[in-house]
Amino acid sequence: MSAQYYEGIGRRKAASARVRLFPGGTGNVTINGKDGRDYLPRSGDVDILLEPLTTLGQEGTYDISVHVSGGGISGQRDAIQLGVARALLKIDPDTRP
Repeated sequence: MSAQYYEGIGRRKAASARVRLFPGGTGNVTINGKDGRDYLPRSGDVDILLEPLTTLGQEGTYDISVHVSGGGISGQRDAIQLGVARALLKIDPDTRP
């Protein structure tokens, strides 16, 4: 991964996630040192946390590194989703609408 990244913090219920987006990636998702689909094994969870990228049509253009703690699976997933959205706003604030 490159040294340049954009960071967003997401919180939901008792979960807190620090999300880093690395431009020029291939869409790899790493959560707490594990592959995203291994950390969130329920069907559709990884797709839900990537919705901000899908909405902008930028899926597969960033590698995502996440450190998440607290809460349950759904709370962590939603905290990661919010962190991804906030990091995307740091990249381009005009995407808010």
